[in-house]
Amino acid sequence: MESAEVESDILRRVRTLLRELDGHHPACQSDRGMLRWTLHKKIDQNPSNSPVLVRILVKELERAERGDYRHYIIPLLHTLMYALIKAPCISDELCSRVYDFCKKLLTLPKPFCTIGLDYAARLKMERMAPGMLYQRMVISEQSLRSDPYPYQEKIFIFADPELLSEAICKALLTDTEAARVSQSPRACMCYVITHAMQAALSEGCDLSALRMQLQGMPSSEVEHWFQEVVMAVECTGSKVAADRGQHMERLQSIYNAILSSSPPGDAPLEGLQGTPLPNPNISFHLWTEDDQLWKELVLFIRPLSQSCEPDHLSQDLDNFEIQDIISDCECCEQTRFSVLSTDSGIERDLPPTSEEPFAPCSADTEQSRLHRKGGIKKKPSPLESVAFLQTGCNSPGVKPAAKVQRRAGIPTEPTAPLLRLHTARIVLLGDDRILGRLAQAYHSLRKRETRRVFLTPKLNLQFYYVPVTGQPGTLAAVNPSATSPEELCEVAAYLGRADPWYESNINTLCHMIPKLATMPSSPSKHLVTDLFITDVIAYYVRMGAQPVCFQVYAVKVFFSSSAQEPAEDVFLTELRAQVQDSISPREVNPTKKKTTLDGPGIDLTVTYRKVVVSDRAKEVSLSLRSTGLSMKAIPANTAEDLACLNVDITEVVRINNLSGRSFSTVANKLKTCNIKIRSTEQRPFTLCLDKDSRRIYRNVISLEVSPCLEPSYCLQKSRTMKFSLHEAEDVGLVKYMPKSLLLPINTFAGVIQ
Repeated sequence: MESAEVESDILRRVRTLLRELDGHHPACQSDRGMLRWTLHKKIDQNPSNSPVLVRILVKELERAERGDYRHYIIPLLHTLMYALIKAPCISDELCSRVYDFCKKLLTLPKPFCTIGLDYAARLKMERMAPGMLYQRMVISEQSLRSDPYPYQEKIFIFADPELLSEAICKALLTDTEAARVSQSPRACMCYVITHAMQAALSEGCDLSALRMQLQGMPSSEVEHWFQEVVMAVECTGSKVAADRGQHMERLQSIYNAILSSSPPGDAPLEGLQGTPLPNPNISFHLWTEDDQLWKELVLFIRPLSQSCEPDHLSQDLDNFEIQDIISDCECCEQTRFSVLSTDSGIERDLPPTSEEPFAPCSADTEQSRLHRKGGIKKKPSPLESVAFLQTGCNSPGVKPAAKVQRRAGIPTEPTAPLLRLHTARIVLLGDDRILGRLAQAYHSLRKRETRRVFLTPKLNLQFYYVPVTGQPGTLAAVNPSATSPEELCEVAAYLGRADPWYESNINTLCHMIPKLATMPSSPSKHLVTDLFITDVIAYYVRMGAQPVCFQVYAVKVFFSSSAQEPAEDVFLTELRAQVQDSISPREVNPTKKKTTLDGPGIDLTVTYRKVVVSDRAKEVSLSLRSTGLSMKAIPANTAEDLACLNVDITEVVRINNLSGRSFSTVANKLKTCNIKIRSTEQRPFTLCLDKDSRRIYRNVISLEVSPCLEPSYCLQKSRTMKFSLHEAEDVGLVKYMPKSLLLPINTFAGVIQ
């Protein structure tokens, strides 16, 4: 009877979760966004109910597929996989049902087939080596030393102190520090050992005796058994046709060896017990410097023996890049003398060496004869690292790199795939303004990697976004704006429309984090915040692997003063221009006579590229009088194209009536990717990027906006144009490279059409 009540309670919670996806929010608004968290926490309190939850979720998935409730599938699948990873033991029959369902998703369009393929591959390994998914997650997140699985991950939470209040920043810093110190490497190794034993041996594992034995061991011995368990699990899970029975026998022998020194006990086995999943390695950073993201990433991938202070590290890298560029230039500019060559270029025409005139031509001798000396040894150029640059662009649909033609006489060696052992998961907390800073930092990082590849071959970079509003920081206090919180979170609103699971779990944090941060100190407050905020961010980072790619736009700004150089910048969400209020007499065009008929605003010439039905670009130019304009890159619904700007120009229209002339304003709407705007009467206007008052340009008379190009593409394109000046289209290696710079932000499902 008790098991029936447990199953009924879990089923009720799952159905409530699904009703929230349909828009039926719980009666208590404080429960919104916490349904998934409370469900998993209930199972954590009683891990023996994990198979019950997995079985219910499998039934709901099969029901959703039969009833064509596709919007249920991805949330249910993520909930199921997270429960399966944390479960102490799941039967092979239950794993097989989940595996078969994931294979059915391969017939559906994206993102269902993508997520289904990913989870099917993971489940195949989990069935062969139970506990493998838990083991890999703990090893990578805690950066435990392991030769069979040498991957490392770290979560970087970045918050702008000028956008968030001091209370929020302090609360997040306290929570992340508490999560970071709550587990030690030794404890995490013990977690891996106990979970692997229970997952493979099920109820035949005396978990209490195993924990007591590991607790009394020295750290070196614990690490030894940790390495033995990892080796056993990885060897079985990596094989194509592994024998699960042999794997269980090997773990049984390790289990017996660990408990060999402990006295036999007569206590009955306690059944399935849970092994906690430790919090990932999280660091909290107040984003105060422009290159702070670069510094933190470099410190993450550098070995501890080479690490130093961030300021010194950045200075050393800058000096190293400058010296490398100078060295490349010196190599290119050395004087070349013309010498008459008598070498036919054929290998067999090479004269025999004087040292071994009659020696047989062995393979080593043949190889050594092909390496000639005396030439200029030049360092690799950035173009030779284009493979690294391509893989560093997190853009979907990128074509595979073309095979570069090698010189004759040099044996072709198979190119090893890039093995990035480090994964940096960047979590941004704030509104659209911090995403604008991220676009700037990402563009700067890509330019830096184009000049000299450093991070790309070693680091996998993932971006996540948690909207937070409601508690303004110093920037909003000093510079109040009429912009509403909804307008400041357009990216979060778009992601919520594209992915209902993101809306349910992440967008609900927008107002919840400020409330939790400002709660008075109490034991219950710490219980909620320490668990909830950290757990939800960890769940998002662990399960959100489907990127939504946003186009980054480049803007070139021209000023009224000829002495001021044009400025170049990038923006992600919005560009807004307004007529500048204070105008000096020198800034007004003297050739145009000011009359009262002009009305408010300034005269503008707008030239943009219009896309017609035939998908051919058409240049359109128009002149109008305007008081301001805005360019929005985030569409109002998911059906619209993300790679398109919605331009809204406030046009001043003159009206003739009986009482005389008057003026009114109308909205002139355009859709384009490339646009140029110029003030014909040389009257300046003010420019603001990404709704950020710190990114304002004044005395602007002209601007040009276009999709920002990937820096590695620009470098390769410029080098190609040197040798083919009349080639307008991309040829050679350029056409296989991503052209536009896209900023990928991970969600649970990507964009569900």
